[in-house]
Amino acid sequence: MTTLHIGFCLTGSFCTFDRVMREIRQLKADGASITPILSFNAASLDTRFGRAADRLAELEDITGHKPLTTLQEVEPIGPKGLFDVLVVAPCTGTTLGRLANGISDTPVTLAVKSHLRRSRPVVLAVSTNDALGGSFASLAHLKSVKHLFFVPMIQDDVLNKPNSLVADLSRLPDAIHCALLGQQLLPLFVPG
Repeated sequence: MTTLHIGFCLTGSFCTFDRVMREIRQLKADGASITPILSFNAASLDTRFGRAADRLAELEDITGHKPLTTLQEVEPIGPKGLFDVLVVAPCTGTTLGRLANGISDTPVTLAVKSHLRRSRPVVLAVSTNDALGGSFASLAHLKSVKHLFFVPMIQDDVLNKPNSLVADLSRLPDAIHCALLGQQLLPLFVPG
């Protein structure tokens, strides 16, 4: 059996990082080779959810790969065909907007652009409080882009955050598997 090579991108939805780290650990335990890629904010900001230096060290410890944090480090992803699949988890509303508008000015958005040049799958795990508001147009546009797939999403707090969607990260391995087959895991929206 060949090893699955995953480029795993993290953007600034810091409150979901603990859940994302669990998924990275599980994918690694299942035999995947994982290279972390972080947006500028995910790589540099200390928040109430943790320090950036600790996050980078933890990712390197889990994966055995130094996280990629610059435009220069991610640019070769497509030309060299480094990954079988690229995962963006969490994928913020800001990242959705950049991707929908072809803006590749962060390590994550440039990684996606570079990876897509070889028509390889990208899996987006949305985590944003405005997915059904300001980010909805970006979400809808990206749903129609070839080789982009989504982890099924949940409205995480309908009463207090009616526009919020988060990926059901327990479905990430299935979403990756389907994306590698060129299919969207369904249903796209699951009951919370």
